[in-house]
Amino acid sequence: MTGVTLDTGALIALDKNDRRVIAVLARALQVGAKVTVPTTCFAQAIRQPARQVRLARLIRQPGVVLKDLDGLDATQVGLLLSQSRTTDIVDAHVVICARRNAQSIMTSDVRDLQKLDPRARLIAV
Repeated sequence: MTGVTLDTGALIALDKNDRRVIAVLARALQVGAKVTVPTTCFAQAIRQPARQVRLARLIRQPGVVLKDLDGLDATQVGLLLSQSRTTDIVDAHVVICARRNAQSIMTSDVRDLQKLDPRARLIAV
């Protein structure tokens, strides 16, 4: 396992104690695989930090990397949106992060992510 990139749906599922998400994350961290959390997704998922303990715990784990939407990624996101004729910046950021790290994507938006990258390895939640 090279690791996994989480989209907003996966973060929300984790927050709701989804056992499948918890199992995938536990396995990834156990084998030393990197877990990538785009900050755009984290911003969509975090609403009550004091109550969302699972999310707060996740981002503090060794092996979990928060990836900002910096200038380089913003350019790549724009290009991907243009190529795919879609408009969701957050979904495109997820795809860019996963591509960079050769990771699978844990998502609740399989159809939308397939439009952005038909070859992406997707784990549906």
